[in-house]
Amino acid sequence: MTRFSRRRFLEGCALSGAAGLAFSNLSALGFGEHVETAPSAAPLVDFRYAPRLSQATICFPDDPKKSLVGQAGDLRYDFAKAQIVGGEDFGTVCTFSLAGMQDDRVVRQWLEDPKVPIVHTLIDRPAATLELTAFATRHGNEGRVDNVLLTILPKDSKVAAIPRLHVRTCRKLKQISGPPTVAVNDADANTPFLLAAKIGSTLDFAQFWEEAGYTLYLPHGEAEPNQPLRYFIRFPQENQSVDLLADMLQQPDALIEEVREFWKQWRPFGSVAWSYPGKHGDFLSACARNIQQAREMKNGRLVFEVGPTMYRNLWIVDGNFLLEAARYLGYDKEADEGLLAEWAKQLPSGQIVAGGGGEHWKDTAIAIFTLVRQCELKESWQTFKDLEPNVRHAIDFLTQLRSQARAGNSTNGRYGLLAPGFADGGIGGVRSEFTNTVWTLAGLKAAIEAADRLGMDFKAASNFYQELRASFLRAAKAEMVWHPAGFAYLPMLAHDDPEWENPDPWLRPRPQTAQWALSHAIFPGLVFDKDDPIVRGHITLLQASTQEGVPAETGWLWHESIWNYNASFAAHVYLWAGLQDWADRTFRGFLNHASPLYCWREEQSLQQALVGQDWGDMPHNWASAECVRYLRHMLLLEDGQSMRLLEGVAPSLGYGEPFRLEQSPTRFGRVTMQLEPLNKKEGWKLDFSLVPGQEAEKVELPAEIARWKFDRLIGAKFERENRKVSVDPHTRQWTAFWR
Repeated sequence: MTRFSRRRFLEGCALSGAAGLAFSNLSALGFGEHVETAPSAAPLVDFRYAPRLSQATICFPDDPKKSLVGQAGDLRYDFAKAQIVGGEDFGTVCTFSLAGMQDDRVVRQWLEDPKVPIVHTLIDRPAATLELTAFATRHGNEGRVDNVLLTILPKDSKVAAIPRLHVRTCRKLKQISGPPTVAVNDADANTPFLLAAKIGSTLDFAQFWEEAGYTLYLPHGEAEPNQPLRYFIRFPQENQSVDLLADMLQQPDALIEEVREFWKQWRPFGSVAWSYPGKHGDFLSACARNIQQAREMKNGRLVFEVGPTMYRNLWIVDGNFLLEAARYLGYDKEADEGLLAEWAKQLPSGQIVAGGGGEHWKDTAIAIFTLVRQCELKESWQTFKDLEPNVRHAIDFLTQLRSQARAGNSTNGRYGLLAPGFADGGIGGVRSEFTNTVWTLAGLKAAIEAADRLGMDFKAASNFYQELRASFLRAAKAEMVWHPAGFAYLPMLAHDDPEWENPDPWLRPRPQTAQWALSHAIFPGLVFDKDDPIVRGHITLLQASTQEGVPAETGWLWHESIWNYNASFAAHVYLWAGLQDWADRTFRGFLNHASPLYCWREEQSLQQALVGQDWGDMPHNWASAECVRYLRHMLLLEDGQSMRLLEGVAPSLGYGEPFRLEQSPTRFGRVTMQLEPLNKKEGWKLDFSLVPGQEAEKVELPAEIARWKFDRLIGAKFERENRKVSVDPHTRQWTAFWR
């Protein structure tokens, strides 16, 4: 692809008329080998782009002990909370291996089930394999414990083996007993760090050395092909005594079975029910679990936290999507608490400040948007009524930001936009940028529509919205840029920002940098019409930047890297715009960037890149929320006052198994729908029912799903409209067929 240049940028500023470009044919634009066109067949979901470095949680729902297992089966503790570079900054890491001369080779890592966070890691040696099984327990009165079972299995004949545990830590450790029970204390705290034992009898001794941390060699044993050698290591998480935990050292299987039973009884859903086949269903269960594991009680309120390490906090923009996913999963009470936790962050000025920081002006508008969406899904506007003074105060704060900008000499001020702020998503510092303004438009629009519905006088807010929108559209017309590939788009950083003039092209922002907020303003914000030049340019830019099935270089890592869950932002825009193939392909690309443990790193390098790094938390649960949201929207998408059914399901029908939503919340009421194959694979049938709330203006079905064409509909009036079937929105229950 031709490098984005300052000359091209300035040429684009004079080409505002190019904003009216229709969608270009990407294959004719000469993008070269990096640009991917939408395929005719949906790609498999096989984790082909999994991150090089990964980790996953093994804790319980709402567990304050966010224990992590790394890609080699290692346990990770004491994350450096003050650090915000990379995700490997742990003060204590315990790795598990065997003595001897050979190197370890991790062959595979997997979960017993997407619902069950028991992590298995298989390590290969020339003479034997070592399987690590990591899991958390709360057995009896023991309290929280992390556990690792080591199983050594020879490949041919009997082998002798000695497990080797290495602890890299800032703590001072000291062996205090063993064997048969080997106990190591945190010497400064005088509390147990670990206890370990060989399963069965032992006469040997353990060695504990200080070397680049600490190395513990457990007693030797012999393994035979039909009799593996096993060791059990336990890590107390609540300062429990050795005596309290030692009783179960010889009973790891009983503990594992107890944990399995807990997770079998665990419900991924609350007031709803979902059933998806294949990998989609696996991801649904795993993401529901990820979200519950990340939650935490703080100040008496349940907080939907983003991750277990650097993002173990409340973030307003992440929270918007986490809380929507929570409603979709049926966590109604928890979502109520999470919403109030967000609004508890409001300052006397009216601004709402959380993890994003003070110049993340958009957080104040996003909190308003979240409030409206949560009331819609709850089908109760009481919280909006209760928080009406807070909402007005928040809007006053945003209005003052616009006034302050106008009084200054910034580019944003000259345009009549919000004051320069922190864009995020790859643009740092306080700058003249457009992400804060576009999200504010979405928040204001939602608040005004809610107020109209409730008969509240939000005239001042409406005037502010109309003025800000008009100013933004004028600014967008002036700021549209002509891309080297032949289309116009709107950057999120103002044209006169010095970053665009950096003498080193490597250090200039990418055209797609920080487009995330514009994706959100398009959907779910619904600030623009589908044929708006801003939308057209945005979509073409996302398509033009696609690598490994998803938009690349869209976040903080500008070069040959992926901001993983940004792929879902793009997939949602494509789905809303009616580009089903692009939507499905991009969503599957997103799934393929997960680890085999069904979770995502925030950002990672492209697979063949020789530059780049890993960035951000893992599991990153905005990503989990995005997965849940898209899975719901592929069956049921709310588009303003329209309900679009089966919008993204066609490429997934190859499973040949039913899809079901039960009591799924929408702004129109609770929907139950089941899509299932007809006998002898002769087509598909959709059963639909609605417990009514706000009435939809339109209910739409596709006239064709996969190779099956719409045949008939029983129980409601309908009309065919080109590629759509419009169903009478007043009818609450009906059945449609495709053959």
